[in-house]
Amino acid sequence: MLRSIGSNWLLTALTIGATYVLTPFVIHTMGDSGYGTWTLITALTGYMSLLALGVPMACVRYLAQHVTEGDTARVNGVIGSCAGLYLMVGVASLVVGIGLTMALTTVYDIPASLQPQARLGCALMVLQVSLGFIGLLPEGIMFAHHDFVARNVVRVAALALRFGLTLGLLALHASLVVLAAIQLATLVFDFTATLVLIRRRYPGVRVHLGDFDWGVVRRIFSFSLYVLLLGAGARLSFETDALVIGAVLGVAAIPFYAVANSLIVYLLEFTIAIAAVVSPMATRLETAGRRDELVALFLKWSKISLSLALMAGAFLVVLGPRFIGWWIGGGYEEGSGAVLRILTISCFAFLPVRGVALPILMGLGKPRTPTIAFLGAGVLNLVLSVVLARPLGLAGVALGTAIPNVLFAAVVLVVACRELRIGMGAYLRYVVPRACAGALPPLALLIWCKTGMQVQSFPGMVAAGAAMLAVFAITWPLFVYRGDPYVDLRPRRLLDWSRA
Repeated sequence: MLRSIGSNWLLTALTIGATYVLTPFVIHTMGDSGYGTWTLITALTGYMSLLALGVPMACVRYLAQHVTEGDTARVNGVIGSCAGLYLMVGVASLVVGIGLTMALTTVYDIPASLQPQARLGCALMVLQVSLGFIGLLPEGIMFAHHDFVARNVVRVAALALRFGLTLGLLALHASLVVLAAIQLATLVFDFTATLVLIRRRYPGVRVHLGDFDWGVVRRIFSFSLYVLLLGAGARLSFETDALVIGAVLGVAAIPFYAVANSLIVYLLEFTIAIAAVVSPMATRLETAGRRDELVALFLKWSKISLSLALMAGAFLVVLGPRFIGWWIGGGYEEGSGAVLRILTISCFAFLPVRGVALPILMGLGKPRTPTIAFLGAGVLNLVLSVVLARPLGLAGVALGTAIPNVLFAAVVLVVACRELRIGMGAYLRYVVPRACAGALPPLALLIWCKTGMQVQSFPGMVAAGAAMLAVFAITWPLFVYRGDPYVDLRPRRLLDWSRA
Protein backbone atom coordinates (compact mmCIF):
# COMPACT_ATOMS: atom_id res chain seq x y z
CA MET A 1 0.00 0.00 0.00
CA LEU A 2 2.82 2.40 0.82
CA ARG A 3 4.33 1.72 -2.60
CA SER A 4 1.06 2.69 -4.32
CA ILE A 5 0.64 5.84 -2.24
CA GLY A 6 4.32 6.62 -2.71
CA SER A 7 3.92 6.52 -6.50
CA ASN A 8 0.97 8.90 -6.16
CA TRP A 9 3.10 11.22 -4.04
CA LEU A 10 5.89 11.11 -6.60
CA LEU A 11 3.43 12.08 -9.33
CA THR A 12 2.13 14.93 -7.19
CA ALA A 13 5.67 16.13 -6.49
CA LEU A 14 6.48 16.13 -10.20
CA THR A 15 3.23 17.96 -10.91
CA ILE A 16 4.14 20.58 -8.34
CA GLY A 17 7.56 20.94 -9.96
CA ALA A 18 5.93 21.45 -13.36
CA THR A 19 3.52 23.98 -11.85
CA TYR A 20 6.42 25.81 -10.23
CA VAL A 21 7.83 26.46 -13.72
CA LEU A 22 4.62 26.82 -15.72
CA THR A 23 2.54 29.11 -13.50
CA PRO A 24 4.78 32.19 -13.61
CA PHE A 25 5.57 31.46 -17.26
CA VAL A 26 1.87 31.40 -18.20
CA ILE A 27 1.02 34.44 -16.05
CA HIS A 28 3.79 36.57 -17.52
CA THR A 29 3.11 35.31 -21.05
CA MET A 30 -0.67 35.76 -20.95
CA GLY A 31 -0.85 38.69 -18.49
CA ASP A 32 -3.10 38.94 -15.42
CA SER A 33 -6.31 39.29 -17.45
CA GLY A 34 -5.33 36.44 -19.80
CA TYR A 35 -4.44 34.09 -16.96
CA GLY A 36 -7.55 35.15 -15.04
CA THR A 37 -9.70 34.37 -18.09
CA TRP A 38 -8.02 30.97 -18.46
CA THR A 39 -8.70 30.18 -14.79
CA LEU A 40 -12.31 31.24 -15.31
CA ILE A 41 -12.66 28.92 -18.32
CA THR A 42 -11.23 25.93 -16.45
CA ALA A 43 -13.49 26.63 -13.47
CA LEU A 44 -16.60 26.86 -15.66
CA THR A 45 -15.84 23.75 -17.71
CA GLY A 46 -14.79 21.96 -14.53
CA TYR A 47 -18.40 22.06 -13.39
CA MET A 48 -19.29 19.97 -16.41
CA SER A 49 -17.50 17.06 -14.76
CA LEU A 50 -20.50 16.81 -12.44
CA LEU A 51 -22.32 15.26 -15.40
CA ALA A 52 -20.31 12.13 -14.68
CA LEU A 53 -23.02 11.58 -12.06
CA GLY A 54 -20.59 9.98 -9.63
CA VAL A 55 -19.97 7.06 -11.97
CA PRO A 56 -16.13 7.05 -11.62
CA MET A 57 -16.10 6.40 -7.88
CA ALA A 58 -18.98 3.93 -8.12
CA CYS A 59 -17.13 2.17 -10.93
CA VAL A 60 -13.97 1.79 -8.83
CA ARG A 61 -15.94 0.58 -5.81
CA TYR A 62 -17.81 -2.18 -7.65
CA LEU A 63 -14.83 -3.14 -9.77
CA ALA A 64 -12.67 -3.47 -6.64
CA GLN A 65 -15.33 -5.68 -5.05
CA HIS A 66 -15.59 -7.99 -8.07
CA VAL A 67 -11.81 -8.10 -8.57
CA THR A 68 -11.44 -9.19 -4.93
CA GLU A 69 -14.09 -11.87 -5.52
CA GLY A 70 -12.31 -12.99 -8.73
CA ASP A 71 -15.50 -12.61 -10.80
CA THR A 72 -14.25 -11.54 -14.26
CA ALA A 73 -17.70 -11.66 -15.84
CA ARG A 74 -19.09 -9.14 -13.36
CA VAL A 75 -15.96 -7.01 -13.76
CA ASN A 76 -16.58 -6.79 -17.51
CA GLY A 77 -20.27 -6.10 -16.88
CA VAL A 78 -19.39 -3.06 -14.78
CA ILE A 79 -16.84 -1.88 -17.37
CA GLY A 80 -19.27 -2.17 -20.30
CA SER A 81 -22.05 -0.45 -18.37
CA CYS A 82 -19.76 2.40 -17.32
CA ALA A 83 -18.50 2.78 -20.89
CA GLY A 84 -22.05 3.22 -22.15
CA LEU A 85 -22.84 5.71 -19.41
CA TYR A 86 -19.69 7.72 -20.14
CA LEU A 87 -20.58 7.98 -23.83
CA MET A 88 -24.08 9.25 -23.02
CA VAL A 89 -22.70 11.72 -20.50
CA GLY A 90 -20.15 12.95 -23.04
CA VAL A 91 -22.89 13.82 -25.52
CA ALA A 92 -24.87 15.64 -22.83
CA SER A 93 -21.70 17.49 -21.84
CA LEU A 94 -21.23 18.81 -25.36
CA VAL A 95 -24.77 20.22 -25.34
CA VAL A 96 -24.26 21.92 -21.98
CA GLY A 97 -20.84 23.16 -23.06
CA ILE A 98 -22.26 24.99 -26.06
CA GLY A 99 -24.38 27.06 -23.68
CA LEU A 100 -21.39 27.79 -21.42
CA THR A 101 -19.30 28.90 -24.37
CA MET A 102 -21.99 31.27 -25.58
CA ALA A 103 -22.54 32.71 -22.09
CA LEU A 104 -18.86 33.19 -21.21
CA THR A 105 -18.30 36.64 -22.73
CA THR A 106 -21.84 37.75 -21.92
CA VAL A 107 -21.82 37.04 -18.20
CA TYR A 108 -18.20 38.01 -17.46
CA ASP A 109 -16.42 41.24 -18.28
CA ILE A 110 -13.59 39.81 -20.37
CA PRO A 111 -11.38 42.32 -22.23
CA ALA A 112 -12.48 42.75 -25.85
CA SER A 113 -9.07 41.66 -27.17
CA LEU A 114 -9.42 38.29 -25.41
CA GLN A 115 -13.05 37.54 -26.24
CA PRO A 116 -12.60 35.71 -29.59
CA GLN A 117 -9.87 33.40 -28.29
CA ALA A 118 -11.75 32.98 -24.99
CA ARG A 119 -14.79 31.60 -26.84
CA LEU A 120 -12.72 29.23 -29.00
CA GLY A 121 -10.57 28.18 -26.05
CA CYS A 122 -13.69 27.47 -24.01
CA ALA A 123 -15.11 25.38 -26.87
CA LEU A 124 -11.94 23.27 -26.98
CA MET A 125 -12.06 22.78 -23.20
CA VAL A 126 -15.69 21.69 -23.53
CA LEU A 127 -14.56 19.06 -26.03
CA GLN A 128 -11.72 18.02 -23.72
CA VAL A 129 -14.04 17.60 -20.75
CA SER A 130 -16.62 15.70 -22.83
CA LEU A 131 -14.01 13.24 -24.11
CA GLY A 132 -12.55 13.05 -20.62
CA PHE A 133 -15.53 11.10 -19.30
CA ILE A 134 -14.71 7.98 -21.30
CA GLY A 135 -11.08 8.73 -20.47
CA LEU A 136 -11.89 8.00 -16.81
CA LEU A 137 -12.65 4.35 -17.53
CA PRO A 138 -9.09 2.98 -18.01
CA GLU A 139 -7.95 4.72 -14.83
CA GLY A 140 -10.83 3.16 -12.87
CA ILE A 141 -9.89 -0.29 -14.12
CA MET A 142 -6.29 0.12 -12.97
CA PHE A 143 -7.30 1.60 -9.61
CA ALA A 144 -9.63 -1.34 -8.96
CA HIS A 145 -6.68 -3.69 -9.56
CA HIS A 146 -4.51 -1.55 -7.22
CA ASP A 147 -2.14 -1.02 -10.15
CA PHE A 148 -1.27 2.53 -9.14
CA VAL A 149 2.43 2.39 -10.00
CA ALA A 150 1.91 1.45 -13.66
CA ARG A 151 -0.91 3.98 -14.00
CA ASN A 152 1.28 6.72 -12.59
CA VAL A 153 4.05 5.95 -15.08
CA VAL A 154 1.61 6.91 -17.84
CA ARG A 155 0.51 10.00 -15.94
CA VAL A 156 4.10 11.13 -15.54
CA ALA A 157 4.62 10.75 -19.30
CA ALA A 158 1.45 12.79 -19.92
CA LEU A 159 2.70 15.44 -17.50
CA ALA A 160 6.00 15.65 -19.37
CA LEU A 161 4.13 16.03 -22.65
CA ARG A 162 1.95 18.84 -21.29
CA PHE A 163 4.99 20.56 -19.76
CA GLY A 164 6.96 20.49 -23.02
CA LEU A 165 4.03 21.57 -25.19
CA THR A 166 3.15 24.46 -22.88
CA LEU A 167 6.67 25.86 -22.81
CA GLY A 168 7.21 25.36 -26.54
CA LEU A 169 3.89 26.30 -28.10
CA LEU A 170 2.98 29.13 -25.75
CA ALA A 171 6.35 30.76 -26.39
CA LEU A 172 5.55 30.71 -30.10
CA HIS A 173 1.98 31.95 -29.74
CA ALA A 174 0.51 33.11 -26.41
CA SER A 175 -3.16 32.21 -26.73
CA LEU A 176 -6.00 30.69 -24.73
CA VAL A 177 -6.68 28.46 -27.75
CA VAL A 178 -3.16 27.03 -27.55
CA LEU A 179 -3.55 26.31 -23.83
CA ALA A 180 -6.83 24.47 -24.44
CA ALA A 181 -5.40 22.48 -27.38
CA ILE A 182 -2.53 21.30 -25.16
CA GLN A 183 -5.00 19.91 -22.57
CA LEU A 184 -6.85 18.05 -25.33
CA ALA A 185 -3.66 16.54 -26.77
CA THR A 186 -2.54 15.39 -23.32
CA LEU A 187 -5.89 13.67 -22.70
CA VAL A 188 -5.70 11.73 -25.98
CA PHE A 189 -2.17 10.52 -25.16
CA ASP A 190 -3.09 9.52 -21.60
CA PHE A 191 -6.21 7.58 -22.64
CA THR A 192 -4.49 5.71 -25.47
CA ALA A 193 -1.43 4.74 -23.45
CA THR A 194 -3.49 3.53 -20.46
CA LEU A 195 -5.82 1.47 -22.64
CA VAL A 196 -2.83 -0.26 -24.28
CA LEU A 197 -1.41 -1.01 -20.82
CA ILE A 198 -4.70 -2.55 -19.66
CA ARG A 199 -4.88 -4.87 -22.65
CA ARG A 200 -1.38 -6.14 -21.91
CA ARG A 201 -1.73 -6.54 -18.13
CA TYR A 202 -5.30 -7.86 -17.80
CA PRO A 203 -6.09 -10.13 -20.76
CA GLY A 204 -9.42 -11.18 -19.24
CA VAL A 205 -10.65 -7.61 -18.98
CA ARG A 206 -12.41 -6.08 -21.93
CA VAL A 207 -14.10 -2.77 -22.76
CA HIS A 208 -17.14 -3.76 -24.81
CA LEU A 209 -20.51 -2.01 -25.09
CA GLY A 210 -22.10 -5.43 -25.54
CA ASP A 211 -21.57 -5.94 -21.78
CA PHE A 212 -23.85 -2.98 -21.01
CA ASP A 213 -26.44 -4.06 -18.43
CA TRP A 214 -29.26 -1.88 -17.10
CA GLY A 215 -29.26 -3.88 -13.87
CA VAL A 216 -25.63 -2.91 -13.29
CA VAL A 217 -26.50 0.68 -14.21
CA ARG A 218 -29.15 0.77 -11.49
CA ARG A 219 -26.62 -0.50 -8.94
CA ILE A 220 -24.14 2.15 -10.02
CA PHE A 221 -26.71 4.92 -9.79
CA SER A 222 -27.84 3.79 -6.33
CA PHE A 223 -24.32 4.63 -5.14
CA SER A 224 -23.28 7.29 -7.62
CA LEU A 225 -26.11 9.71 -6.79
CA TYR A 226 -24.34 10.40 -3.53
CA VAL A 227 -21.01 10.71 -5.33
CA LEU A 228 -22.59 13.22 -7.70
CA LEU A 229 -23.64 15.38 -4.75
CA LEU A 230 -20.19 14.87 -3.23
CA GLY A 231 -18.62 16.13 -6.45
CA ALA A 232 -20.98 19.10 -6.46
CA GLY A 233 -19.86 19.97 -2.94
CA ALA A 234 -16.20 19.66 -3.93
CA ARG A 235 -16.71 21.94 -6.93
CA LEU A 236 -18.52 24.50 -4.83
CA SER A 237 -15.70 24.37 -2.27
CA PHE A 238 -12.70 24.57 -4.61
CA GLU A 239 -13.83 25.75 -8.05
CA THR A 240 -16.37 28.46 -7.19
CA ASP A 241 -13.94 31.04 -5.87
CA ALA A 242 -12.69 32.04 -9.31
CA LEU A 243 -16.28 32.52 -10.48
CA VAL A 244 -17.13 34.68 -7.46
CA ILE A 245 -13.97 36.77 -7.79
CA GLY A 246 -14.51 37.23 -11.53
CA ALA A 247 -18.06 38.44 -10.94
CA VAL A 248 -17.45 40.61 -7.86
CA LEU A 249 -13.81 41.77 -8.03
CA GLY A 250 -12.98 41.34 -11.76
CA VAL A 251 -11.01 38.76 -13.74
CA ALA A 252 -7.70 40.58 -13.12
CA ALA A 253 -8.00 39.72 -9.40
CA ILE A 254 -8.37 35.97 -10.03
CA PRO A 255 -4.62 35.21 -10.42
CA PHE A 256 -3.85 36.56 -6.93
CA TYR A 257 -6.25 34.04 -5.43
CA ALA A 258 -5.48 31.26 -7.91
CA VAL A 259 -1.74 31.32 -7.18
CA ALA A 260 -2.28 30.81 -3.44
CA ASN A 261 -5.04 28.28 -4.01
CA SER A 262 -2.81 26.28 -6.36
CA LEU A 263 -0.42 25.57 -3.50
CA ILE A 264 -3.32 24.34 -1.39
CA VAL A 265 -4.67 22.24 -4.24
CA TYR A 266 -1.35 20.45 -4.61
CA LEU A 267 -1.16 19.93 -0.87
CA LEU A 268 -4.63 18.44 -1.22
CA GLU A 269 -3.34 16.21 -4.03
CA PHE A 270 -0.88 14.59 -1.61
CA THR A 271 -3.86 13.73 0.57
CA ILE A 272 -6.01 12.53 -2.32
CA ALA A 273 -3.09 10.27 -3.25
CA ILE A 274 -3.82 8.51 0.04
CA ALA A 275 -7.58 8.56 -0.60
CA ALA A 276 -7.24 6.94 -4.03
CA VAL A 277 -5.66 3.87 -2.40
CA VAL A 278 -7.63 3.89 0.87
CA SER A 279 -11.12 3.73 -0.72
CA PRO A 280 -10.69 0.50 -2.75
CA MET A 281 -8.63 -0.95 0.11
CA ALA A 282 -11.53 -0.29 2.50
CA THR A 283 -13.87 -2.10 0.10
CA ARG A 284 -11.45 -5.04 -0.10
CA LEU A 285 -11.04 -5.33 3.70
CA GLU A 286 -14.79 -5.03 4.32
CA THR A 287 -15.55 -7.65 1.64
CA ALA A 288 -12.99 -10.00 3.22
CA GLY A 289 -14.37 -9.38 6.76
CA ARG A 290 -11.05 -7.95 8.05
CA ARG A 291 -12.58 -5.23 10.24
CA ASP A 292 -9.63 -4.89 12.63
CA GLU A 293 -7.31 -4.12 9.74
CA LEU A 294 -9.79 -1.52 8.52
CA VAL A 295 -9.68 0.26 11.87
CA ALA A 296 -5.87 0.17 11.83
CA LEU A 297 -5.93 1.58 8.29
CA PHE A 298 -8.12 4.47 9.43
CA LEU A 299 -6.05 5.43 12.45
CA LYS A 300 -2.62 4.92 10.88
CA TRP A 301 -3.25 6.94 7.75
CA SER A 302 -5.17 9.67 9.57
CA LYS A 303 -2.09 10.34 11.67
CA ILE A 304 0.17 10.21 8.61
CA SER A 305 -2.13 12.61 6.76
CA LEU A 306 -2.15 15.07 9.67
CA SER A 307 1.64 14.82 9.91
CA LEU A 308 2.02 15.69 6.22
CA ALA A 309 -0.41 18.59 6.56
CA LEU A 310 1.53 19.97 9.52
CA MET A 311 4.87 19.55 7.78
CA ALA A 312 3.86 21.33 4.57
CA GLY A 313 1.50 23.73 6.32
CA ALA A 314 4.17 25.05 8.67
CA PHE A 315 6.27 26.17 5.73
CA LEU A 316 3.31 27.65 3.86
CA VAL A 317 2.12 29.67 6.86
CA VAL A 318 5.54 31.10 7.73
CA LEU A 319 7.41 31.41 4.44
CA GLY A 320 4.69 30.70 1.86
CA PRO A 321 3.83 34.37 1.16
CA ARG A 322 7.49 35.23 0.75
CA PHE A 323 7.90 32.30 -1.63
CA ILE A 324 4.97 33.53 -3.73
CA GLY A 325 6.54 36.99 -3.90
CA TRP A 326 9.78 35.48 -5.21
CA TRP A 327 8.01 32.94 -7.46
CA ILE A 328 5.45 35.14 -9.22
CA GLY A 329 6.36 38.72 -8.32
CA GLY A 330 6.59 41.03 -5.33
CA GLY A 331 3.09 42.38 -5.95
CA TYR A 332 1.62 38.96 -5.16
CA GLU A 333 3.20 38.50 -1.72
CA GLU A 334 0.69 40.43 0.34
CA GLY A 335 -2.62 39.60 -1.36
CA SER A 336 -1.87 35.99 -2.20
CA GLY A 337 -0.05 35.49 1.12
CA ALA A 338 -3.12 36.34 3.20
CA VAL A 339 -5.22 33.89 1.18
CA LEU A 340 -2.56 31.19 1.55
CA ARG A 341 -2.39 31.47 5.35
CA ILE A 342 -6.17 31.29 5.80
CA LEU A 343 -6.57 28.27 3.54
CA THR A 344 -3.56 26.45 5.01
CA ILE A 345 -4.78 26.72 8.60
CA SER A 346 -8.12 25.19 7.64
CA CYS A 347 -6.27 22.29 5.99
CA PHE A 348 -5.00 21.02 9.33
CA ALA A 349 -8.57 19.91 10.11
CA PHE A 350 -9.78 19.24 6.57
CA LEU A 351 -7.00 17.17 4.99
CA PRO A 352 -6.90 14.14 7.33
CA VAL A 353 -10.67 13.76 6.98
CA ARG A 354 -10.68 14.28 3.21
CA GLY A 355 -7.77 11.91 2.74
CA VAL A 356 -8.81 9.04 5.01
CA ALA A 357 -12.20 9.28 6.77
CA LEU A 358 -14.18 10.25 3.67
CA PRO A 359 -12.75 7.58 1.30
CA ILE A 360 -13.20 4.88 3.94
CA LEU A 361 -16.87 5.76 4.28
CA MET A 362 -17.24 5.74 0.49
CA GLY A 363 -15.41 2.41 0.26
CA LEU A 364 -17.79 0.96 2.85
CA GLY A 365 -20.79 2.14 0.84
CA LYS A 366 -21.78 4.71 3.47
CA PRO A 367 -21.89 7.89 1.39
CA ARG A 368 -25.08 9.56 2.64
CA THR A 369 -23.96 11.75 5.55
CA PRO A 370 -20.54 12.80 4.19
CA THR A 371 -22.17 13.66 0.86
CA ILE A 372 -24.79 15.88 2.47
CA ALA A 373 -22.09 17.46 4.64
CA PHE A 374 -19.81 18.19 1.67
CA LEU A 375 -22.66 19.60 -0.39
CA GLY A 376 -23.74 21.76 2.55
CA ALA A 377 -20.16 22.98 2.99
CA GLY A 378 -20.00 23.85 -0.71
CA VAL A 379 -23.22 25.85 -0.60
CA LEU A 380 -22.08 27.64 2.56
CA ASN A 381 -18.76 28.38 0.84
CA LEU A 382 -20.57 30.02 -2.08
CA VAL A 383 -22.77 32.12 0.21
CA LEU A 384 -19.96 33.23 2.53
CA SER A 385 -17.61 34.00 -0.36
CA VAL A 386 -20.20 36.24 -2.05
CA VAL A 387 -21.05 37.97 1.24
CA LEU A 388 -17.44 38.50 2.36
CA ALA A 389 -15.84 39.29 -1.03
CA ARG A 390 -16.75 42.98 -1.15
CA PRO A 391 -15.92 44.01 2.43
CA LEU A 392 -12.82 41.80 2.87
CA GLY A 393 -11.64 41.21 -0.71
CA LEU A 394 -9.68 38.05 -1.44
CA ALA A 395 -9.27 37.28 2.26
CA GLY A 396 -13.06 37.18 2.56
CA VAL A 397 -13.28 34.65 -0.27
CA ALA A 398 -10.64 32.55 1.49
CA LEU A 399 -12.59 32.65 4.75
CA GLY A 400 -15.67 31.62 2.82
CA THR A 401 -13.78 28.46 1.82
CA ALA A 402 -11.96 27.76 5.10
CA ILE A 403 -14.87 27.91 7.54
CA PRO A 404 -17.14 25.40 5.73
CA ASN A 405 -14.23 23.00 5.21
CA VAL A 406 -13.53 22.87 8.95
CA LEU A 407 -17.21 22.28 9.72
CA PHE A 408 -17.33 19.50 7.11
CA ALA A 409 -14.28 17.83 8.66
CA ALA A 410 -15.89 17.80 12.11
CA VAL A 411 -19.10 16.20 10.87
CA VAL A 412 -17.46 13.49 8.72
CA LEU A 413 -14.95 12.58 11.43
CA VAL A 414 -17.75 11.92 13.91
CA VAL A 415 -19.57 9.73 11.36
CA ALA A 416 -16.43 7.75 10.47
CA CYS A 417 -15.57 7.07 14.11
CA ARG A 418 -19.14 5.94 14.76
CA GLU A 419 -19.16 3.65 11.71
CA LEU A 420 -15.87 2.00 12.74
CA ARG A 421 -16.91 1.89 16.41
CA ILE A 422 -14.03 4.06 17.55
CA GLY A 423 -14.54 6.65 20.28
CA MET A 424 -13.73 10.22 19.27
CA GLY A 425 -11.52 10.48 22.33
CA ALA A 426 -9.50 7.43 21.26
CA TYR A 427 -9.11 8.83 17.73
CA LEU A 428 -8.01 12.26 18.91
CA ARG A 429 -5.60 10.84 21.49
CA TYR A 430 -3.86 8.71 18.88
CA VAL A 431 -3.84 11.11 15.92
CA VAL A 432 -3.49 14.66 17.26
CA PRO A 433 -1.32 15.34 20.38
CA ARG A 434 2.03 13.89 19.33
CA ALA A 435 1.75 15.09 15.74
CA CYS A 436 1.01 18.67 16.88
CA ALA A 437 3.71 18.64 19.55
CA GLY A 438 6.21 17.24 17.05
CA ALA A 439 5.43 20.13 14.69
CA LEU A 440 6.45 22.80 17.23
CA PRO A 441 10.27 22.52 16.82
CA PRO A 442 10.15 22.76 12.98
CA LEU A 443 7.69 25.66 13.27
CA ALA A 444 9.97 27.49 15.69
CA LEU A 445 12.90 26.94 13.32
CA LEU A 446 10.97 28.44 10.39
CA ILE A 447 9.94 31.48 12.42
CA TRP A 448 13.57 32.02 13.40
CA CYS A 449 14.63 31.71 9.76
CA LYS A 450 12.09 34.36 8.78
CA THR A 451 12.53 36.86 11.62
CA GLY A 452 16.05 36.16 12.84
CA MET A 453 17.81 35.23 9.62
CA GLN A 454 15.60 37.48 7.45
CA VAL A 455 15.33 34.84 4.74
CA GLN A 456 14.37 36.53 1.45
CA SER A 457 16.09 34.73 -1.42
CA PHE A 458 15.12 31.43 -3.00
CA PRO A 459 18.31 29.66 -1.83
CA GLY A 460 17.52 30.88 1.68
CA MET A 461 14.00 29.47 1.51
CA VAL A 462 15.31 26.16 0.18
CA ALA A 463 17.80 26.01 3.06
CA ALA A 464 15.06 26.83 5.57
CA GLY A 465 12.82 24.13 4.09
CA ALA A 466 15.64 21.59 4.15
CA ALA A 467 16.43 22.42 7.78
CA MET A 468 12.74 22.08 8.65
CA LEU A 469 12.60 18.64 6.97
CA ALA A 470 15.71 17.59 8.90
CA VAL A 471 14.04 18.50 12.19
CA PHE A 472 10.91 16.62 11.14
CA ALA A 473 13.07 13.61 10.24
CA ILE A 474 14.39 13.63 13.79
CA THR A 475 11.25 14.42 15.79
CA TRP A 476 8.85 12.15 13.92
CA PRO A 477 10.58 8.77 14.49
CA LEU A 478 11.99 9.69 17.90
CA PHE A 479 8.83 11.25 19.32
CA VAL A 480 5.70 11.24 17.13
CA TYR A 481 5.91 7.57 16.11
CA ARG A 482 7.91 6.22 18.99
CA GLY A 483 6.17 3.09 20.27
CA ASP A 484 3.33 3.58 17.78
CA PRO A 485 0.96 0.57 17.74
CA TYR A 486 0.29 0.86 13.98
CA VAL A 487 3.54 2.15 12.47
CA ASP A 488 6.75 0.22 13.13
CA LEU A 489 9.73 2.27 11.90
CA ARG A 490 12.25 -0.56 12.02
CA PRO A 491 13.70 -0.97 8.48
CA ARG A 492 12.50 -4.54 7.98
CA ARG A 493 9.01 -3.69 9.16
CA LEU A 494 8.87 -0.67 6.85
CA LEU A 495 9.89 -2.87 3.92
CA ASP A 496 7.14 -5.37 4.73
CA TRP A 497 4.63 -2.51 5.10
CA SER A 498 5.56 -0.99 1.75
CA ARG A 499 4.91 -4.32 0.05
CA ALA A 500 1.50 -4.73 1.66
